[in-house]
Amino acid sequence: MSKTNFNKNDSGFKNYQNTRISHWDQIAGKNDNGEGCGGYYHKRLQDVLQFVVPPGQRIIEIGCGRGDLLASLKPSYGVGVDFSAQIIECAKGRYPDLHFIHVDAHELDLQTQFDFIILSDLIDDLWDVQKVLEQLLGLCHPRTRLLINSYSRLWEPMLKIAEKIGVAKPKLVQNWLTIDDVADLLNLSGFEVIRSWQEILWPIRTPLIAQLCNNILVKVWPFKLFAMTNFILARPCPEKLVDKPLVSVIVPARNEAGNISQIFARTPEMGAGTELVFVEGHSQDDTFSVIEREIAAHPDRKCQLHRQAGVGKGDAVRLGFACAQGDVLMILDADMTVPPEDLSRFYEALHSGRGEFINGVRLVYPMDQEAMRFFNFLGNKFFSLAFSWLLGQPIKDTLCGTKALWKQDYMLIAANRKYFGDFDPFGDYDLIFGAAKLGLKITDLPIRYRARTYGSTNIQRWSHGWLLLRMVCFAALRIKFV
Repeated sequence: MSKTNFNKNDSGFKNYQNTRISHWDQIAGKNDNGEGCGGYYHKRLQDVLQFVVPPGQRIIEIGCGRGDLLASLKPSYGVGVDFSAQIIECAKGRYPDLHFIHVDAHELDLQTQFDFIILSDLIDDLWDVQKVLEQLLGLCHPRTRLLINSYSRLWEPMLKIAEKIGVAKPKLVQNWLTIDDVADLLNLSGFEVIRSWQEILWPIRTPLIAQLCNNILVKVWPFKLFAMTNFILARPCPEKLVDKPLVSVIVPARNEAGNISQIFARTPEMGAGTELVFVEGHSQDDTFSVIEREIAAHPDRKCQLHRQAGVGKGDAVRLGFACAQGDVLMILDADMTVPPEDLSRFYEALHSGRGEFINGVRLVYPMDQEAMRFFNFLGNKFFSLAFSWLLGQPIKDTLCGTKALWKQDYMLIAANRKYFGDFDPFGDYDLIFGAAKLGLKITDLPIRYRARTYGSTNIQRWSHGWLLLRMVCFAALRIKFV
């Protein structure tokens, strides 16, 4: 993409930057014990970013200041950039294990890539935001995440009052960009917004009040409208991959003997080839022996068959994922309510980069009669709204069994599973929660939901509905109100 023209010798830009360099050089020389309004605010920013950024990542922070935020994220390789020479020297003394570079963000030219790029309270202070964002593309690989937070304009009068009474550091004239402003600039610069949210309603260290305001109230309407800072999580705009990956389709199968032959006949070959990974789960019919016969009858197809030791679809999916050899992982329920032919759409959405976690949606198109009972339909609608609000990304159908993701992302979800625990008998929420926690781009893909032609459903409407309500509460505590 073409980049904006930028004249670093422009007199307006030079005066603007010289004033700011002088301002921050003065601040660098002052003692800061981290107490007061500003100290609590920055500690809360650290808490928020530590939730989003896993430890052990390659991280660069543009406008790093003394390096406290960067160090708190525990990077495997951490780089801090700032235009104040005095602040950089201070940061080097505080964190000798990190790397600090004295350079202006408008003239950044590093020949390396990072997993996370942090711009914390920086874009409000930049001369040309688009120019800086465009330069960041050179620091990105396809999986890089860009995290930006900036002050809400509603707080401009309060921050000026705080500066005058000496409880906040003085600031120069700010840009005061809205979330929509930043999203537009990201789009112009080659980035795509994954989600945005608000943080910090009460920036003062006050027992109970601060926790109530900043962990709970700021996450709900109308209180979030008055938040102090806006966060945006973005990624580089995707490019369709040239290489074709091997695709593994995991098929949990319990009492589905009558559907197995159709799975072989109708599942498409995708990418570099399709591997069928069957996980049979304590069937009362002859599902296992039928799968064995079909595998023998189709020597041209790459297949695996495993007998589940545990119970539940979630356990079956995890076993299938662990055994799969493909770079792309998909789930196909053996009940055939989602046509196997639709898997090619999931592959294209993932391979083209339109999403990193492709979630099937049964609630858009009209369904076959008896495909889903009325109260199940209402329950799915309710839980889709609830989880969309909790996760910050639209999830129109949380219990559609068909999903697709890259194996490398699943490995990260599995490695971080201890944060949520092994609690999900369905397997859907384990994947959705993990994808949201990792900041993956979740994309809904509408499909037509069909009625069963063999067997009966394994879903127990009321007991499973109660379990889903418990999961809503669990997600609220572990994802939303943290």
